[in-house]
Amino acid sequence: MTKYLLLKHYRGAPTPVNDAPMDQWTPQEISDHIQFMNDFAARLEGTGEFVDGQALAPEGMWVRYDGEGRPPVTDGPFAETKDLIAGWMIIDVASQERAIELAGELSSAPGQDGRPIHEWLEVRPFLEAAPPAGV
Repeated sequence: MTKYLLLKHYRGAPTPVNDAPMDQWTPQEISDHIQFMNDFAARLEGTGEFVDGQALAPEGMWVRYDGEGRPPVTDGPFAETKDLIAGWMIIDVASQERAIELAGELSSAPGQDGRPIHEWLEVRPFLEAAPPAGV
């Protein structure tokens, strides 16, 4: 089994087919979308393939170590993940093909007017071992 990160983007990925931003959806459309995500996760819990999944709020900040004292906190001018990453799901599956299959299904989550979003999901395997020295 290999763990994969299914990364949902606000933007930065190719444009989905049903490209209405969530802030333009009705409360029912949002509820239906969230229910789809919960049902999908519950089904994968049943097969033992679900590890974790979270939606992210749009707020966020950058923090770094900057020597002694209080670390600096900034809201830019960097490309900010709060504008890019909407959420994620971690799955533990037998093959890359299964990860792709599940990502394709997750991409069909309903959006505005109840139509599938057809959003692009980034599929990334977890690093299973440290890379060799010098790489």
